[in-house]
Amino acid sequence: MLIVMTQDATAAQIDAVRERVTQLGFQARPMPGEQRVAIGIVGNDGPVDGARFEGLPGVLQVIHVASPYKLVSREWHRDDTVVHLPNGATIGGRQICIMAGPCAVENREQLFETAESVARAGAVVLRGGAFKPRTSPYSFQGMGEPGLKLLAEARERFGLAVITEAIDEPSLDLVEHYADIIQLGARSMQNFALLRRAGRARKPVLLKRGLAATVREWLLAAEYILAEGNPEVILCERGIRSYDDATRNMLDVIAIPLVKQLSHLPVIADPSHGTGRRHLVGAASRAAIAADADGLLIEVHRQPDQAMSDGAQSLFPSQFVELMGEVRAVASAIGKTVQSPAVAAQ
Repeated sequence: MLIVMTQDATAAQIDAVRERVTQLGFQARPMPGEQRVAIGIVGNDGPVDGARFEGLPGVLQVIHVASPYKLVSREWHRDDTVVHLPNGATIGGRQICIMAGPCAVENREQLFETAESVARAGAVVLRGGAFKPRTSPYSFQGMGEPGLKLLAEARERFGLAVITEAIDEPSLDLVEHYADIIQLGARSMQNFALLRRAGRARKPVLLKRGLAATVREWLLAAEYILAEGNPEVILCERGIRSYDDATRNMLDVIAIPLVKQLSHLPVIADPSHGTGRRHLVGAASRAAIAADADGLLIEVHRQPDQAMSDGAQSLFPSQFVELMGEVRAVASAIGKTVQSPAVAAQ
């Protein structure tokens, strides 16, 4: 529910509404606007009687929110959320953010060579996994904290912001310390304890869509993070499981404009996991940008055939350079621009 105050509502009248919400056992979230304040009610599983507020001084209108997710809903927050990173890059708005790097941090030479190549090509965020949740317990699980230290070192060398995945609460503590964006992977989308911990973090959170999650479930997972006080959430469409095994996953491109209609949060696409095939990443990337994605998360490796994780879907550096040119052309066609490292560094 949204309680819209009159344009001349006093601070005392706003406080009275907030007190009434608290008395009913719910939480009040004031949302100042350009002309008036709205107060959102969270913590209720069912409808709230609007008559409890309609007669209070300063109340203009009571609006019932139809969606089960509230804080992520565009009904609550009509303007697009834009996430600002320490290197000046942004996610959301009219500029497209490109995140690129290896699936996993393997060693210093591999990471730094890849970071330098993606920065030169136009990426503004470096991706790289230090903790790797793998289907098989015998697969490479990542370097852990030493990998995070390498990512932080690469950030200082190349001016890129850093995104990396947390897989549990102890790893999230470390990722929050070393990285600029905390990534929660598809397998963690409904790890509710981890979502709550991410909501208490002081860093932006990228939330990937679950392996077979509906859009509603995805947005409700984001609601967990916002409900804990962290408004900087980035949604990532990374493909969902399909009956067809021709590709690793099915990149749900239409979910991008749909979610942007339902929510104010920025939405990016992961064409690497969305296809699982190197030769399909370019087409999927172009499609995602044309569908109004706010950015891309792309795997790049200096020697994909020797990668310790996801080599089949990782681009060669030369292919990433070519892709950046294609993405810029598509972005220009829809009235957007691709951020450059020079812009991000300003």
